[in-house]
Amino acid sequence: LPVDGAPTGGGGGIIQVVQTVKRDRTTLSSQTLVDISGMSVSITPKFNTSKIFIHYSICVGQTDYGMFNIRRNSTEILRGDAADSRTNCTFMIGQMYATEMRICSGTILDSPSSTSALTYDVQCASPYSNSSQVFINRYKTDTDVGYVARTASTITAMEVSA
Repeated sequence: LPVDGAPTGGGGGIIQVVQTVKRDRTTLSSQTLVDISGMSVSITPKFNTSKIFIHYSICVGQTDYGMFNIRRNSTEILRGDAADSRTNCTFMIGQMYATEMRICSGTILDSPSSTSALTYDVQCASPYSNSSQVFINRYKTDTDVGYVARTASTITAMEVSA
């Protein structure tokens, strides 16, 4: 598909792709949602009719529970319904062993109706207790041995012609 968009009466396609790779490690211990440093990507759509396809892949280790939100320009774009005292978020992970990691990945098709710069980012909280922590790109026990991994996480934005 030409980068100038689909021809009249033509089908859709990918116009542009941008990606951020987070290779460093982050430890989060906030009971409220906070930004994960290095987990954001910016894209400026060429057309206000375009959709933005977001793919995230986050490597997570933690002690108790982790809650995550995907946002566009500081506004959540996918959350569950509010229900009583439950937290609504994009996704949640449950308890894991100290040497366990999970790859949390998913996709979102956003319709921003904009040609202005858009920033998509990821927030995280570990709300179970004051001592709860979430580890990005590492195990809870980050022992210096060959069988303990350090990983990378990504967030990708693709402009899709409508």
